[in-house]
Amino acid sequence: MNEYLDSFFDFIGNEVELDDDTRLFISRHCRLVRVARGELFLNNGQVCNDVYFIVEGRGVSYFTDTKGKTTTWFFHFNSPDAQVKNIFAVDYRSFLSDRPSDLSIQATSEIIAIHFTKRQIELLTEGSDILETWIAKLNEKSLIMAYNRIATLLIFSATERYEQLLRDEPYLLDLFSNYHIATYLNITPQSLSRIRARLSKKGVGLGPGKSK
Repeated sequence: MNEYLDSFFDFIGNEVELDDDTRLFISRHCRLVRVARGELFLNNGQVCNDVYFIVEGRGVSYFTDTKGKTTTWFFHFNSPDAQVKNIFAVDYRSFLSDRPSDLSIQATSEIIAIHFTKRQIELLTEGSDILETWIAKLNEKSLIMAYNRIATLLIFSATERYEQLLRDEPYLLDLFSNYHIATYLNITPQSLSRIRARLSKKGVGLGPGKSK
């Protein structure tokens, strides 16, 4: 457990300074979990009462419409490239409002994660000014990332969204399937192939590890 908690402590340490008492306090209010490939952290319609800090493995959060079409919302993994939206598997809206989630969150590989219940998060923020400050900063970043995600989907064309992914998140192409990349861009896999073909003719790369 300690080796996995170190990853979490390092992440928090990027924003606030942790003392030994706070580290011990955190360790008493969480647990390590392993999630099998294909298993759901959260299913559409459930209230989200848990937060998972991804230590190893990969997952996706996605919406499903009434016709069964899925749109990938965020990718979840932990690497030097990972951002807040990647490292935490949680539906913030459902978690904060106690309303049923519109998201599903699923492991696409075996995942090792540090699990916090809603009550544990409340105890951590109530019992530590350091953690209260850190979570406030985390919420700010999460809000900005959600806004940016929505703006990208509403403003940019499919080709522009793919070009932005190549600029800002090219590592996703090596971590996740073409299907998930396509639904992240809110297009079909066939449309993604056509966009890649057009850009390839213009000399634009396909991304790390990808071939035509």
